[in-house]
Parts: sequence; structure tokens; C-alpha cells
Amino acid sequence: MPTSLPSEFADLEPFSDWCLRTEAQRYAKRLSSSMDEMQAFYDAAFPRLEEILTYLDRLDLGALPPDAEQLLLLCYSLVNISFPVEVWRQARVPDSGAASLDAVIEPAV
Repeated sequence: MPTSLPSEFADLEPFSDWCLRTEAQRYAKRLSSSMDEMQAFYDAAFPRLEEILTYLDRLDLGALPPDAEQLLLLCYSLVNISFPVEVWRQARVPDSGAASLDAVIEPAV
């Protein structure tokens, strides 16, 4: 699958490795990333979130072009790292020990 984003969001292209299809992939990426990497992604993407959502809202969710689908996946990853960046300052959920939760059903998109 291509990782190109819509041209309006070319500045986010360095973070295209966060365009991951499954929750498990996004979580694994979060756990394997440093706080500096997550912070850089957050600092670049979060200020553009309203613009991204406005862009995606114009499109049919069931028929997204590949570049818009990649943008949506990028947003999913942004959600995945928001608490670690904003609140916990670590990739793992605090005080959770070895506990984990695996999604067995993915969203339709």
C-alpha cells in the first residue's frame, strides 16, 4: 500500500511510517518508538488535525482514495500516541505491569 499522503499534507510525509492498518501495528509502533519520536509526530500532526478532519469529511468514507486512506491511518496513530505524549510521558500505560489488551476486530476502515 502506498504511503503517500494528499499533497496538502506533504509536510507530514516524514511520519508516513505511522500509516499503519491495524491497531496491533499501531500499538507495536508506539511501544517501539521513543518519546522524542512520538513527540515529534504529535507536534507535527496535532496542530493540523482540524484541517485533516475537514479534508476527510469531504470524502466518502467507504471509497477513500489511497492517499486519503493513508491520512486517516495517520490520524488513528495520532490518537494512539495522544495519551502517552499528553499525559503519561511514556509509551506504556502506567502501572499496568505486563498486562495487555489485544483488539481482535479492527474498524471497518
